[in-house]
Order: sequence, then C-alpha cells, then structure tokens
Amino acid sequence: MRRALLAALAFAAPAAAQPSAPTAETIVVTGRSLPTPAGAAAYGTTLIDRGRLTGEASGRLENALRDVAGFQLFRRSDSRAANPTSQGATLRALGGNASSRALVLLDGVPQLDPFAGWVAWPSLSPERLSAARVTRGGGAGAFGAGAVAGTIELFSADADELRPFASLSYGSRESVAAAAGGGARLGDGFVTATARYDESDGYYLVPERQRGAVDVPADYRSWSVALRAVTAVADDVELQASSQAFDDARRRGQVGAESGSRGADASVRLIGRGDLPFEALAYVQARRFTSGFRATAADRSSSTPSLDQYNTPSTGLGGKIELRPDIGAAHTLQIGADVRAQDGRTRERFRFQVDRFTRLREAGGRSMTAGFYVEDSWTPSDAWTLTGGVRLDRWSISDGFLDEVDAQTGAPTLSQAVADRDGWRPTARAGAVYRPTPAIDLRTAAYAGFRLPTLNELYRPFRVGADATAANPGLDLERLRGVEAGIDFRPLNTLSFGLTAYWNELEDAISNVSLGEGPGTFPQVGFVSGTFRERRNVDAIRVRGIEATGSLGYGDWRLRGAYAFADARVRASGRAAALDGRRPAQTPKHQASGTLGWARDAVSADVTARYAGKQAEDDLGVRQLPDAFTVDAGAELRLTRSLTLQARAENLFDEQVVAGISGTGLLDLGTPRTLWIGLRIGGR
Repeated sequence: MRRALLAALAFAAPAAAQPSAPTAETIVVTGRSLPTPAGAAAYGTTLIDRGRLTGEASGRLENALRDVAGFQLFRRSDSRAANPTSQGATLRALGGNASSRALVLLDGVPQLDPFAGWVAWPSLSPERLSAARVTRGGGAGAFGAGAVAGTIELFSADADELRPFASLSYGSRESVAAAAGGGARLGDGFVTATARYDESDGYYLVPERQRGAVDVPADYRSWSVALRAVTAVADDVELQASSQAFDDARRRGQVGAESGSRGADASVRLIGRGDLPFEALAYVQARRFTSGFRATAADRSSSTPSLDQYNTPSTGLGGKIELRPDIGAAHTLQIGADVRAQDGRTRERFRFQVDRFTRLREAGGRSMTAGFYVEDSWTPSDAWTLTGGVRLDRWSISDGFLDEVDAQTGAPTLSQAVADRDGWRPTARAGAVYRPTPAIDLRTAAYAGFRLPTLNELYRPFRVGADATAANPGLDLERLRGVEAGIDFRPLNTLSFGLTAYWNELEDAISNVSLGEGPGTFPQVGFVSGTFRERRNVDAIRVRGIEATGSLGYGDWRLRGAYAFADARVRASGRAAALDGRRPAQTPKHQASGTLGWARDAVSADVTARYAGKQAEDDLGVRQLPDAFTVDAGAELRLTRSLTLQARAENLFDEQVVAGISGTGLLDLGTPRTLWIGLRIGGR
C-alpha cells in the first residue's frame, strides 16, 4: 500500500508542479450557495478558513473545529481512536449522550448518520474544503429541525482554491497520511476531485500500569474520495453535483473489538441567481456500520465476545427548495421547505455462552421531518440589521421494532412492536445587530428549536464493558429555547474581539440515566455486572455561559484564541431524580484554545494550546475525568515553488489525556505524542 501511495505521488507530481493555464473564457459559475443574509450576524458565529482547516497538526477536521468556543465531541478522542458512535458534535455544553445536537452540513447537505446521528469525520477530509462556519443557537432556517445546539456548515473548495496537489506524511507508530486532488475549469464550469488515505499501527488505549495480555494498539485504516462538478445550465442558473465514498476500519484496543463504517453519498443542487433567486437540493445517503465488543477478565488476561453488531444499514433521503423574492433592497426574504427521512436497523449477535452467541437481535425503524420556513433580514439603515424567522415542522416516527430470537432454534425471546407517532412542531428565531460605529457590532438573539430522537436512541440497547444501557422507544422530542447577547469589536483591520453571553434550556433532554447496579438481570439487556442505564428524557438541561474569541495580527505574527465557560445543570425528577442539579455527562465547565503563528517568505510555523476542564464520565458524576492541556506545533519550509517540507507534532509534551473511565476504574486514553514529517507537492 505504501509503495502504491509513493507511486501515485510520483505520477501526480508533474501535474501539480505545472498547473494548467487558465482559459480566456468567462467564468459564469461560482459553486457556492446563495449569499448569506445580513441577519446571520445576529447569531454567535465563527469562521475557520482553509489555511487553518488544512494546517491543523493532526490533519483532522474535528480537531480543527476544536478552535471554536464551546465545540466538543462526546469523547476527547478523535475519529482515529474513538468508537465512531461516540463522534457526535455538540455546542454550548448541551451534551450528555453521543448523538449530535449540532447540525453538520456540507454544501447544504446534512452529514449526520441516518441511524445514530454521529458524524463520519474520516469521510470529510479538510483538503476538500474552502471554509467552515459554526453558528451557535437553534431555530429556523433550512433543516432547522436538527440544529438545537447550532449549525456547522462546511463549504467545498472550488477549482481555483483546490489547485492540483499531492501530499504524503509519515508519523509515529508507523502512521501514514496521504492525500491528492485538484480542480480544473471546464468551459463555463469546473470539476474538483480529492482522495485521502490514513493508516496507523495505533497506540495503546490503556495506560501501561493497567494493561494486560488482551490489550493491543488501536490501529486504524481509512480512505475517502470525493468528486464535484459545477456547470451552467441556463442564464444565471448553475448545477452542482457532488458524490463521495468512504471506508473506515479500526480496532478499539483488543482483538475482536473491531468496528467499521462505510458509505456513499450523492447530491444535486440547482442555484438560480436571476430576478428570483432560488436553491433546489436533493440528496441520498447510504451507510453501513459494524462493531464488535468484548467482555474482559478483571486482570485483563483474557476476554470473550459479548456482542457482535455485524450489520447496521441505514439510508437518508432529503431535499429542500428555497425562494428569495425581491421585496426591496433592504430585505432578504427566504421562503422554503425541506424534508429529511431516515431508515435504519441494527442486526446483532449477543449473549455469548459456551463458545457461541446464543441470541440474535434486530431493531430499527423510520423517522421523518418535513418543514416550511419563512425568514427575513431587514437593514433599515447602516446602523441596524433586524432578522426573524419561523418554521413549522411535521414529524413522524414509524415502523419501530425490537425482535430477539434464539440463535439455534429461531424461537422468539422478545418481540416489541412500537406504535407510530407523529405531530407538528413550530419553532422560531429573531435577532438584531446595532452598529454604533463601523468597528462595533452589538447583537442579540432569541430562538427555539427541537430534535427528534435518533433511531439508535429509540431502539438499540448497548453495552460498554460491564455496563449496559437499554433503548427507549417512547422517547419524546428535545426542545430548546435560548437567548444571547454579544459584542464584536474590530478597532483595527488586524485586531478583533468578540464576547457572547447566553442562556439555553433543553427540555426533555435525552440522557443515559442510571437505574440500577448489578450483578443482576434487567429488562431488555439481560444480565449486567456493572451499571444498568436506560435512555430517558430528563426534565431539562439548563446552561448559562460566556464565549470569548479574539485575533491579532502584527507583522509576520498571528494570534487567535477562544474561551468558553458553561455552567450546565440537569433538572430531573421521577426515576431520574438522582441527576437533579448535576452537570451533564461529558461537559466541561471551561474550554480554551489559542494558536500563535508566524510566517515569512518560504517559512511558517505555529503552536496551538488547548485546555478542557474536568468533566464527569457518567450521569451521576461518580467517575470524573481530569482536566486536559495539550500543545500542538507545526512548521513548513517551501523548498521550491511547488515542493514544501512539513513537520508537525501532536500533544508535544505527551500529556496523558483521559478520554474515559470504566466502572472498574480502567482508563481510556486520548492521543499521545505523535510526530509527523511530510512533503506536499503543489497547492494546498
């Protein structure tokens, strides 16, 4: 494989070194969506440019997003080591379980897994992107039904940004990262293509003092490819067609604890920029996930299979249409409708006895949201921008089931059919921006949003070590309401500062609630030696917080930073009353990041520091993860016009980052010190 990669880079080098000359034809397409309305400035927003996305030391998109105040995944580990099902994204401490509470979009297409709501980060290589925009707060707008914590918008690079390139890096523990791609203008349009490959022998997830004979490094292998074409189909109308495919395989530190995810997505979008601007989008997602789990002896000398999730197919379908009728130069009116449908099921083998699995399980269902929205941005003067929008969604949860049978006889041992549900849900948001001077924006906003439970939360029980969690087909919708106020200050072109204070309440928040301790037998999951939990709606998660951002440029130097403070508390009663007043699981009170960069002529370097405060591993706060402070660094030296030498370091001081603690006190570790050296040919 590595010889093939080197050969591919050698083949790509001539094209990368001598990009084709631009044609004299007029370029009539952009590859972008319709312009962002001025009212978007009323909400707390952070933009990450292409240079930062592709320059992050780990080379991972999810780690570049950690620059954003309040962004987090459910686990501190990134997508190279964590189980994919723990890679949901959230904002503003609205976590508590592994599903995404932030809506992730790529060129307007939702990227959440149709079954479980997590994000396939290995499929989203930074090299293919132009920028990422993170908007905190839920409410109206396209696909707003899933954006209770906010929206993470990813934008594909066009042919001018994606100049032909190839890169190859080699790192600690036999790690390899390779990428190639490019774009070309074709007539009045363009085409882009990217590919990426990653592999590593991995690191031990368990510290040496706790390690046993069953522990092996957490190796991984993944690849992704993406193709995008944009062309004019009529005056002021362009067609954007995109497709991607990916495969990701990893081992979670033990032989037999392997997982894999693969998928293929396609979308078509029409953008009209004439007298009646419009956008029409349709997309399809096809995904498949597998995962194996082990039961490990206390001394870690041996393990046996505990569950084999051998096939979890899922499909997502959706689309939207939006019109922007002209009602005056001071207004940007958006009228639109969208729909998302998810279908998925899990097929599993479980209850391992006498060298074989004795039970089979199949569970799944369908869900759908279809909404209509109207939103307007009004700029009555240079000093004021006002915005407001409403949505009305029809939602449904249908065809739910959980069936278990004896693996040998086929006799049913559990059969649970779930009644269909549906309803209507209105949401809204509004905001204002006041500019007393060109250097100051004062903003305020209020919003309401909701999220459907995922098919995974509704129907699939699961185990982690000695603990087990039951599904709950009766879960209600999560409903958010929030307010915020902030200031953006730009006294100089090279100096900016932003501060936002907010209050959010997520009613009926879905949490994993502890209901009993083993050893014992519990409904739906059978025998449990550790803690038994069930997914339940708690009364609410309430968060009060502050987010600060800043950037400074001085000569060859650049400094940017972010800080988030979140006082998050669970409000709970009934069987979940023990959670009342506690912080939600996996939510730190303090987060901070800062990057100092320097560039001159052919040399550049940067250092990034990140801090996450202590956080609870479990819902009751019994197991506390210590705070974590890491430092990354990177440097580039341009050897020739088209050849660049790169060096990067993750977790430079090899700090122990605890990403999880089991009920028996076993630690799960984040990425240790990882050093990289590499070459890039052509543009970034």
